[in-house]
Amino acid sequence: MKQKILILLTLLSIPIFAQQSITLEECYNLVTVNYPLAKQSQLLDTQNQLDNNVISNAKLPQFNLDVQATYLSDVIEFPLAMSGIEPLNKDQYRATLSVNQLIYNGGATNALLNVKSAQLKTKQKQIEVNLYQLKQQINQLYFSILLSQETYLLLKVKENQLQTKLKEVKSGVKYGVLLPASDKVLEAELLKINQQFIEVENNKTSLIETLSSLIDKPLNISTIFKNPLVETPLNTVINRPELELFQFKKDEIENSKTLISKKNSPKLLGFATGGYGNPGLNMLDNSFQPFYTVGVKLNWNVFDWNTNKNERKSLTINKDIVDNETEVFKLNTNIELNKQQQEIEKINSIITSDESIIKLRKEVLQSSNSQLKNGVITPSAYITELTNLYEAENALVKHKIQLQLAKANYNIIKGH
Repeated sequence: MKQKILILLTLLSIPIFAQQSITLEECYNLVTVNYPLAKQSQLLDTQNQLDNNVISNAKLPQFNLDVQATYLSDVIEFPLAMSGIEPLNKDQYRATLSVNQLIYNGGATNALLNVKSAQLKTKQKQIEVNLYQLKQQINQLYFSILLSQETYLLLKVKENQLQTKLKEVKSGVKYGVLLPASDKVLEAELLKINQQFIEVENNKTSLIETLSSLIDKPLNISTIFKNPLVETPLNTVINRPELELFQFKKDEIENSKTLISKKNSPKLLGFATGGYGNPGLNMLDNSFQPFYTVGVKLNWNVFDWNTNKNERKSLTINKDIVDNETEVFKLNTNIELNKQQQEIEKINSIITSDESIIKLRKEVLQSSNSQLKNGVITPSAYITELTNLYEAENALVKHKIQLQLAKANYNIIKGH
């Protein structure tokens, strides 16, 4: 036991000031910022600003320039009694500039702006939901890396124990206390441990590369992944971004209903047209003349065969569908939380059992150690007991990591 503590202290005393470290919470934050999907949020903002500018332009005067030249096959002819009037020209020319100004449309423009704002919130919240769902993937990678770290440390302890024992066995063989070739068994076991080191390191490297790509941050085999102490909240309130998304969808529907209700509102416009042409407004004057007209125009769709009413009813059904989706989501989330809670309780029970097993395995190994020194058992028998202890300690480490993973997943499912 003292030897294990000494080894661990030696490992911890190695200078690590130049080493990079990262936490689980940092990984959460990085994936929500650096994952390619996160860039869509800014794009949606820009797009919404452009759409709002287009919609708001409806409140500004609208200018139209119209220039035309025509030739008429026939024109109005006047009787001889009016022979003093010059005949109309068959070739006619006109250039006009028209201005239309929206005066009143029942608030339809503002209603459309509100719909666009609600749609933006919905789309951005959907991005947040998609990014949030990556957190469970982060959990799986992060805690798998932690398990690789702990497995490496346990292997290192086992290797040091075998190397120490190998020196004792070689001394025993030299003085005839132990059978020849007894040391070969230990040397073979050390070679096997080297193979396990390679496997653990390769697996850890692969996991780190995947996590690095996901959070878009350079990580390597020397990066220190800090072991978090995950606590599960006591309250039962679900705080997932999906619930906000459902609410935003309902807000969008309500804004759409308001917009539809504005469609049949009367629209009042002012207009003015100025022009220059031959003829002008006076058709009997065959010369180029300036002219203008001003006025107001009212447009009101009085009867639409209940189209507006049915559209709003359809949106009400959509809102009921969203309410139903919310209920289904809450039900499924609670089911997942119950399963995760049972997993946490199960692992806690296993950990208690692991600790009892390790205690017994240490006692057995201590006895085997004395027996090997006295030549009562072979090195193979000793290795078997040492491996049993290693596997028990490895199982404990694995279950502790699994417990932290289960708690982290529980928090993600709950929304904390």
